Amino acid sequence: MFAVPNRDIPILLSFICIIYLSKNYLPEIPKFGKNCQIYHFQRKESSLAHLFLDNLEGIEIGGSLINPFCLNTINVDFTNDTKTGYKKSELRYSKGGYLNVDVVASGDKLPFKNESYDFVISSHAIEHFFDPIKTIEEWFRVIKINGYIFMTIPHKERTFDRLKNRTTLNELLLRHNGTYYDGPDDGHHNIWITEDVMELCRNRNWTVVAWLDKDDVFGNGFTIVLQKK
Repeated sequence: MFAVPNRDIPILLSFICIIYLSKNYLPEIPKFGKNCQIYHFQRKESSLAHLFLDNLEGIEIGGSLINPFCLNTINVDFTNDTKTGYKKSELRYSKGGYLNVDVVASGDKLPFKNESYDFVISSHAIEHFFDPIKTIEEWFRVIKINGYIFMTIPHKERTFDRLKNRTTLNELLLRHNGTYYDGPDDGHHNIWITEDVMELCRNRNWTVVAWLDKDDVFGNGFTIVLQKK
């Protein structure tokens, strides 16, 4: 227990009020960088992403204000409509905010020149693409030699996909070759554990330079980093 002199009480009360207002009412001032962790509702930034991608220029596929990477990126999404289920969820968790879409385009058909960026990064996005082989090959197209593809992907056993069947390599090859496949109707065409995507990478001769069986942000997914050789 400690005593505060009477003359210091107004100063102390003013300090407490400033702290309270800054946490609850005053607008927060963004730090330098795009979509950095500045709000209490945001997840922490990925240390692995910073390790590989700091000081580079890249593309984020389907970025979200809730999941900041704080990298030099442009945000590409298939729509800028805030009424989609994904944006409604983002608006709800962020109390009305959302990450602006810089370029409206499908993630598997990017409007950029060959080898024009240093990396492509995505979190909980690749599982939504019917043909992930085509999608990742498109990402390879737009990155430079020695550039990176950084993917955080939901892990079947740590998400609502746990009761579903895993997507096999054979299924992916059939889809990529044009054979029809009627996938899940909840938006997740691909249900994986880490080894499933590693197997796909080996099949396609994609170079894996790092991987985490448990990602360093949400913890419900896994991360794989590819490099263009």
